[in-house]
Amino acid sequence: MLASVATTLTAVSAPAHANLGDDTQRDYLPGNIIVTGERETYVNEDGSTGTKTPTPIIDVPQAVTVITADQLEDQGVTTLNDALRFVPGVSMETGEGHRDEVFIRGQETTADFYIDGLRDDAQYYRPLYNVERVEVLKGANALIFGRGAGGGAINRVSKVAEFGAAEYNMGAQVDTFGAFALTGDANLPAGEAIALRLTGTYEEFDNHRDVYEGRFFGISPTVTANIGPDTRLYAYYTYDDDERVVDRGLPSVDGGPLRGFDETFFGDPDYNFSDVAVHVARTRLEHDFSGAWSLNASVMFADYDKFYSNIVPSGVGTGGGTTPTTVTLAGYESGTDRQNLIGQVNLVGQFDTGSLGHTILIGAEAGSQDTDSVRNQARFNNGADTSVTVALQDTIAVPAFTLTPQRASTSDLSTLSFYAQEQLAIGILQLVAGVRYDRFDLESTDLRTGFDGARVDERWSPRFGAIIKPQDNLSVYASYAESFLPSAGDQFTVLSQQDEGIEPETFENIELGVKWAPHTELLLTAAVFRLTRSNTPSVDPVTSLTTLVGESQVEGFELAMVGKPLDSLSLSLGYTYLDGEITDSADMADIGTVLQQVPSHQVTAWARYDLTDRLGLGAGVIHQSDQFASMSNNVELPGYTRVDAAVFFEATDSLSLQLNVENLFDEDYYPSAHGDNNIQPGAPLNASLGARLRF
Repeated sequence: MLASVATTLTAVSAPAHANLGDDTQRDYLPGNIIVTGERETYVNEDGSTGTKTPTPIIDVPQAVTVITADQLEDQGVTTLNDALRFVPGVSMETGEGHRDEVFIRGQETTADFYIDGLRDDAQYYRPLYNVERVEVLKGANALIFGRGAGGGAINRVSKVAEFGAAEYNMGAQVDTFGAFALTGDANLPAGEAIALRLTGTYEEFDNHRDVYEGRFFGISPTVTANIGPDTRLYAYYTYDDDERVVDRGLPSVDGGPLRGFDETFFGDPDYNFSDVAVHVARTRLEHDFSGAWSLNASVMFADYDKFYSNIVPSGVGTGGGTTPTTVTLAGYESGTDRQNLIGQVNLVGQFDTGSLGHTILIGAEAGSQDTDSVRNQARFNNGADTSVTVALQDTIAVPAFTLTPQRASTSDLSTLSFYAQEQLAIGILQLVAGVRYDRFDLESTDLRTGFDGARVDERWSPRFGAIIKPQDNLSVYASYAESFLPSAGDQFTVLSQQDEGIEPETFENIELGVKWAPHTELLLTAAVFRLTRSNTPSVDPVTSLTTLVGESQVEGFELAMVGKPLDSLSLSLGYTYLDGEITDSADMADIGTVLQQVPSHQVTAWARYDLTDRLGLGAGVIHQSDQFASMSNNVELPGYTRVDAAVFFEATDSLSLQLNVENLFDEDYYPSAHGDNNIQPGAPLNASLGARLRF
């Protein structure tokens, strides 16, 4: 990552029942755990996002993958999309070429993204210039995150203004395609009561495709204030402005990606475009009432203004032969204006009653979301057709088209949640139990048809976990958690008349796992799980009626090793096996269908080895087995293995240089898709050179 990171990881206090005497802050490590300015910290011990309480990650009863600032920097990634490629159990969706979209344990989402635990659900590409770490919490867990998050949730932890000495960091990076980025990060303490921080970046995009360009600008000031000895206030503002070509990839042929056209742009260079402006303002107040009770309260306002337009491939034709000679194109444009207002308050108690240790969470969250959305359809042949067939060639000629209104809507969403959780310690046994109540109230108007839709859902979502700790650095856990997804999907833009009468889908996650920290800078984890998605709408082929008997199931296990097995070696290794299919449907022909973009085997590996204090080498591997592009199971994305490499050189105490090589062996691969005919080709060998200056 270009942004220079002065890594400061301060462990939050473990629950009171976990303290073993002295000044222990992590119950599986001796002494105070405060790591300041230490490089190559791939292990993160803070598991508070998974419980909303100060809990070590080893005591969180679910699988969690954390990508720390050091790992992001070593891998040279600047966007969330690229960082998640190294997370086991997560596979990438093309996202229509204009947004983050992922599968977590086989569950597709465009909305289960969070910033410091607050929902950030609009459809856009999220940068990392102002991020300290990325956390991926796997498995359904509505108690912490509310609706959605059926397969898991992705949380970004922001950089904050810190007290101490002033620090300044600058970075620059350029790659062989011509893309470049500039970053800056200044931390400015202004006495004992106020600290300021300003991070920013400017990037210009390019890649191997015939038509691709764009630019990104982002700036994020933050303030930390000590209001009193027991009260802290954090304030954040972020402005991100993204413009880029929308590239929808390649069509398919004969059950796989169209070959020989990896650089061809199947769109209109003058029309395929995305423009996103995001404003996010947040505050967080923390207050300690005593050694046992504390309160935190957060408010976030976010404004998302997005427009994109694109011509897309929808299939090829052979003209009666065996070789593709034509391609069919369609197109549309879409605009979304959204404002989110979210407030959250949490009361946390940590105390003992006799031999029992308690960590209590009582919380509430309320939010509103206003969304205006419009979509216009491209029509060809003087407005007569919604698609057109043209010659398949290296440069696609897109004929003239007009635009006609297709849909427009406005929606108002209000949510209200209350939740409570107890973490109870009984000797070597820890029990976690909690429940969340959600009221989900959506009203929408279809401006094309005039239909006013309204639906209210009220749901209780439980969570249970049991953790056995035979020793301080080892935990064995079992957990059960639920979540739900309302009928309007994960973006909630409009309710159809059918959606208005459909109950939410439900998710149930059962998981068994183990976490072991052999020493202070190494964590090994393993988990086996079953995730069941039910109440899914399914159309009966005989009656044509929609029923809620649809069900799918994903079973699997994952292994991970993160940290330093040796002083000079830093690792982040992961393996996931997934088996996902439809298990019930009103249409019997659907049963047994393999879930889309769920590879059976996935390997992620990254390592850095420091030869000397000044010179280091890095290497990475991403492997995914075959996967289906969509639920049709008609098009398969071939399995692939991509190898990356890096060289690190500390020229001086202030200046570091870094060379990252992506796809070292120039693998021809197709990592993601959006349906059967929008398949994204992976980039060929690409090198980037970066420099960072710290002072």
